Amino acid sequence: MRMMPIVYVSDVERALTFYRLLGLEDTSNPPSRMWAELRLGDASLGIHYIETLADEQPERVTLNFVSQIPLEMLRENLRERGITPARDIIDEAFGRSLVLRDPDGLLIQIDEHDPELYA
Repeated sequence: MRMMPIVYVSDVERALTFYRLLGLEDTSNPPSRMWAELRLGDASLGIHYIETLADEQPERVTLNFVSQIPLEMLRENLRERGITPARDIIDEAFGRSLVLRDPDGLLIQIDEHDPELYA
């Protein structure tokens, strides 16, 4: 898996400008009003639009991973290790995802990107 934290922002273009100034490279295909992805070396950072930060997403950053194997295989591997997803696999605009909780309740999303969008 590859780690990709996601920062929730009120303006994707403004956030892109800021993170580009820090040296991150925009790797979006193409960036949109809702989503952009940046890289710095081997690290990735997702920029996600959210209309009202305080009401819908009290945390401004979430822990996110991108799976390199199909989510069904990952889910089975996790279950064999005693980890049950908090939310099973669902379809998303970018591909699919599932959600786990760490022992203290932190939500962790694991994505499987649609290869057509990231070709």
